Amino acid sequence: MTTLYALGLGIGTQNSKGEWLEVFYAAPLLNPSAAVAGALAKAVGYSEGNQAIAITKAQAGEIAKVLESVDAEQAALAKSLVNSKRPLVATLLATDTNPASVPEGYLKLHLLSHRLVKPHNTVLAGIFGVLPNVAWTNKGAIDINELPAAQLQARLNGEELEVSCVDKFPKMTNYVVPKGVRVAHTARVRLGAYLGEGTTIMHEGFVNFNAGTEGPAMIEGRISAGVFVGAGSDLGGGSSTMGTLSGGGNIVISIGKESLIGANAGTGIPLGDRCKIESGLYITAGTKVVMLDDTGAEVKTVKARELANVSDLVFRRNSISGRVEVVTNKSALQLNTALHKN
Repeated sequence: MTTLYALGLGIGTQNSKGEWLEVFYAAPLLNPSAAVAGALAKAVGYSEGNQAIAITKAQAGEIAKVLESVDAEQAALAKSLVNSKRPLVATLLATDTNPASVPEGYLKLHLLSHRLVKPHNTVLAGIFGVLPNVAWTNKGAIDINELPAAQLQARLNGEELEVSCVDKFPKMTNYVVPKGVRVAHTARVRLGAYLGEGTTIMHEGFVNFNAGTEGPAMIEGRISAGVFVGAGSDLGGGSSTMGTLSGGGNIVISIGKESLIGANAGTGIPLGDRCKIESGLYITAGTKVVMLDDTGAEVKTVKARELANVSDLVFRRNSISGRVEVVTNKSALQLNTALHKN
């Protein structure tokens, strides 16, 4: 019996050396049934471990036949691959370990954006070293070393090759658009982002890979790598969350449910539920915070890290003394229902 962590039938892009640049998986599977895993493994000659196996169009047809009796959706997908003009790959992952190839890395990013796993629930260690920098153009992915020749050829053909960005990660919406979301500026959401239903990403909002929202949420700020935002929360315009790639180190930053980070504010500590940070205030782990009781009397001064994951707090800056204070949040955050209706 074949047991797999995940699998995917993909259509990809390779450079002139036959090296993978990117892979699109229309219907990745997490923990596929033994019947599906066994049928696909036999069809592609899989034995064990994590493998990305290049397949031909003829093999795709054979895969469609063996999957017909066990998974109609995957069989239909395999049948459609017979008409592909691009390279095909079958990626089978026996275990959830560091991705060792471009097809493996892209499969894991798809698992996140297809909402099959949440941030931090699949291993992505080392993915930066696996994925190549790619020129993302209106003609698809191009190896950056082959870009000058492609640009020249486009001009010779009377065309213009538009390069939207040069990056290891493409924009999510070129691979999947999750149900029930709004994304005002698609280039600001990377593949590998997890967007829960009811999430709105406004023009200045940004969501990195292995990060995202439980949904619903209004995002006008930055969700850095590794950050997960709870349901009903709001990140105001220009706000920021400190991710594991931007100074957060090993601290996993998260935002609880029904919390608010004001415009141009930010946090370097995980927030509990129903917390608020006033506009313009950035809280880091070492920020000295004066705790006030319900009468406004000073209780003690602590470092912000001591308040990590504590719910019902409001962080504010005293406009006279300039000190950072924290009080109990006496009113729950109510997101604008009409604004969040997708």
